[in-house]
Amino acid sequence: MLPSGSLAVVSGVIGTRKSDRQTALAAGGKVEERDRLSLILGLETSCDETSAAVVADGRAILSNIISSQIDFHQKFGGVVPEIASRKHIENVIPVVHQALEEAGIRLEEVDAIAVTYGPGLVGALLVGVAAAKAMAFAAGKKLLAVNHLEGHIFANFLAHKTLEPPFIALVVSGGHTSLVFIEDYNRLNLLGQTRDDAAGEAFDKIARVMGLPYPGGPQIDRLAQDGNPQAIKFPRALVGNNYEFSFSGLKSAVLNYLNSARQQGQTVNHADVAASFQVAVVDSLVSKTLQAVSDYGMKKVVVAGGVAANSLLRSTLTKSCANRGLSLFYPPQELCTDNAAMIACRAHYQYITGNFADLRLNAVPSLALTYENIGQ
Repeated sequence: MLPSGSLAVVSGVIGTRKSDRQTALAAGGKVEERDRLSLILGLETSCDETSAAVVADGRAILSNIISSQIDFHQKFGGVVPEIASRKHIENVIPVVHQALEEAGIRLEEVDAIAVTYGPGLVGALLVGVAAAKAMAFAAGKKLLAVNHLEGHIFANFLAHKTLEPPFIALVVSGGHTSLVFIEDYNRLNLLGQTRDDAAGEAFDKIARVMGLPYPGGPQIDRLAQDGNPQAIKFPRALVGNNYEFSFSGLKSAVLNYLNSARQQGQTVNHADVAASFQVAVVDSLVSKTLQAVSDYGMKKVVVAGGVAANSLLRSTLTKSCANRGLSLFYPPQELCTDNAAMIACRAHYQYITGNFADLRLNAVPSLALTYENIGQ
């Protein structure tokens, strides 16, 4: 069993144990070709969550087990890579066992084993990669190497059974902020990304300076509810006709504001600071997303990653998309954070095209999405 207090079972998991694939598929959506059925065990260990999941045909979650390390890292104000790696070693096998048990299957019954191999913390990634390779070798199963960022995007396919490409995806997480044109399930084109801090990273840094606990994003979001988003005019970077983001200047502006107020003995309204900072981030994310949607003639917008749970981002995009006749998709909060179900979902579409890895697979901590300046 997992250490006490470390286990969370994602909601939306099929409640009763089922080993019958047809039953699972009926719950998860139709499949065009019967020879494309897949039952995939996914592993995710890129940062501070150890997760394993079983997903049928990329759409039906049979289990999704997450062991979070937040309690271990809060005292340090952020993730400590060495601690994260050690906790993954402790938890990865118990999490896999529980995922298989929850799904009501044995390892021998899965068609393939999928694992995040980047981007992320190298030590953390190596734990998942080593475990996946060992299981694939021992059980004689196919191995699938999954890009963590692509996994976040594909979490939306688990939440929205009828969602299909093409669409524009905004990926916003602790380490990444990107705009991606999803042309097809296996044709993803990076349009632009942050040149420095990611949106989630900026949230965490500002929260830490303001004395808020880790992770900072939800803390800023809650504090901002009581603040005036127009109280302080923080800058927006890289405005204009581009898909690039930058949040380091905004972060510096907030830090300068706080330091200046303290030096002058002024009282700081932290709720106003949080609200003004948050709206500056969201303005940048939304404006560039809508620009990409217009430029590519898309009618669907998908949001993914941990910051997709931010209430202001969701409400602003919901209103903006409704005003433009666009369909907006984002996963439930439990699928916004790192989880293995999204990895298994993405792996399904690699599985049906035969895009397998071999036992030479290694972690790639700086793994990027493919960059193509298509249509520009």
